[in-house]
Amino acid sequence: MKFSEFVHHDAVTSSLSASDRDGVIAELVDSLVAADALSADHRDSVVSATIAREELGTTGIGNGVAIPHAKHPAVDRVVATVGVGESGIEFGSLDGRPTRVFFLLVSPPDAPQDHLQALETVSRHLQEDTFRQFLSQAQTPQAIHDVLSEADASTAA
Repeated sequence: MKFSEFVHHDAVTSSLSASDRDGVIAELVDSLVAADALSADHRDSVVSATIAREELGTTGIGNGVAIPHAKHPAVDRVVATVGVGESGIEFGSLDGRPTRVFFLLVSPPDAPQDHLQALETVSRHLQEDTFRQFLSQAQTPQAIHDVLSEADASTAA
């Protein structure tokens, strides 16, 4: 699966302003709502579902990255966004370091394979130091898209 199949272009942001975990989750969900990738009617329940998932165990995987995600009937396919904050926030990361890069995924409950494929795509690329570095340094949404597009181009179809 490629980023272009699930990351919603208009929801990507390079200027997260939230200062805590729940605020980042809400801001990322709001970006999906603003981009019409998610109905405003479901905003609060998607935020709640994502926070509830986070309570089960952090999605802060370390190296300044977190992958908050939830399954929710508000979507009929995996939708995602990427957010980068200028300063890192405490996200309960496994390495104890602040987090600056966030991938938020929302998947339909009846599509576990798609959910896992999207998570695998994100996780695989995040293992690459250069990918993480370019994302964390992205100053604009277009710069984020360029990094994702380059990753897609390096992925076999």
